[in-house]
Amino acid sequence: MKLIYDVGDKPHGGQLIVFALQQMLAILAATIAVPVIIGNGLTPAAAMFGAGVGTLVYVAFTKKKSPVFLGSSFAFIGSMSAAFAGGVSMQLGMLGLIIGAAAGGFVYVILSALIKAVGVDWLGRLMPPVVIGPTVAIIGLSLAGSAVGDLQKSDVTEASGSNYTAIVCGLITLAVTMLCSTYGKKLMRLVPFVLGILAGYAAAAVLTPIAGAAGMAALKIVGFSVFGRVMSPEGAVTPESFFKVPDLVFIPAFKGAGELTGGYLTTILVAYVPVALVVFAEHVADHKNLSTVIGRDLLRDPGLSATLLGDGVGSMAGAFFGGCPNTTYGESVGCVAITRNASIKTILTASAGCILFSFVTPFVAFIDSIPACVMGGVCVSLYGFIAVSGLKMLKEVDLDENRNLFTASVILIAGLGGFSISFGSVTLTEIAAALILGILTNVILSKKPKEEINDDN
Repeated sequence: MKLIYDVGDKPHGGQLIVFALQQMLAILAATIAVPVIIGNGLTPAAAMFGAGVGTLVYVAFTKKKSPVFLGSSFAFIGSMSAAFAGGVSMQLGMLGLIIGAAAGGFVYVILSALIKAVGVDWLGRLMPPVVIGPTVAIIGLSLAGSAVGDLQKSDVTEASGSNYTAIVCGLITLAVTMLCSTYGKKLMRLVPFVLGILAGYAAAAVLTPIAGAAGMAALKIVGFSVFGRVMSPEGAVTPESFFKVPDLVFIPAFKGAGELTGGYLTTILVAYVPVALVVFAEHVADHKNLSTVIGRDLLRDPGLSATLLGDGVGSMAGAFFGGCPNTTYGESVGCVAITRNASIKTILTASAGCILFSFVTPFVAFIDSIPACVMGGVCVSLYGFIAVSGLKMLKEVDLDENRNLFTASVILIAGLGGFSISFGSVTLTEIAAALILGILTNVILSKKPKEEINDDN
């Protein structure tokens, strides 16, 4: 893939700001969803702050060579919920989030040290393109249901069935994104997601009051009530209501230190450590995919040990401020791939923007108000591009060979079929389970049949 901006390039002036905003829009809807799901005092603003800090840490450890944004990890939602289980106080729960993320991050630190000692050649043999390609594909395809579900959803009503107003707004978003990316001038082709989201949001903002005036409440799309947080309790707009320090997690967490017990600590470690081992497989797949996009092997330069260390320490830092362990985002990789802008300066600016804008209440409210259908329209292209990137890795694989055919088939069917295994409170996700099955299939079938050995002779 020919990049417009390579990793070391720096877009000029206002372009850089627009490109960074696009990265933020691509990842923030999912990033702020995690604290909303968990509740218990976690806030979208703090998650934004933590994601920005975590990404800066990651970029530093990867020597500014890996252009991807880190956002709140959905894999740890069960682990985060365990921190508040059993009626513990909010302060102790916040401390549990920090301890858990530190434990999960430390797993990555250990894996990083091991890989630095033994190298990554073994990984190429264990996970060749016939294994990694289908795995990357199912990362995108497994999210297809989420994208299509959001495409049909209103943020205001819970009406059953498809919301046709939402579908129209989502398809407008998708259409503008595709048209700008394909036919737009240089700048338009670099920021198709910004333009698509703005077009979809504008359509939703127009259709929502029309639906309300016509008495069709079920067709309202945008929840404008979130902008009420910009006002003071008295209903006035003041500088204090515009700019607010995020509710950072470490502040109440320190107050919970006196409640910490050995039993609670064990619960946290059991909830976080196994998940970190599982997410390792997804880390490798994400960086293989990103390597394909930028045209250089990130597992060798800066090295898998560096990306793991950056991900692990970045996750610790992100949770310290926002409560959410971080992970590399497929939405960010898709954004880089579609726009062909791999500039690390864009990622750095987006990280700084996340930190700064987490203090700006209207911006947080705006992100929170972007309708699910609009983000669904964007994600149809983002997730689809991830899937296609994985399938492209199979181009040079001989699928006439049964070994390769069975390996790819097992991964695709297990991943798309939702195959997962639970061990107590730990769940092996469908992606990790499919990858492991694929590795085992490839290893089992690696020995040549006797007739092939005879033919070689």
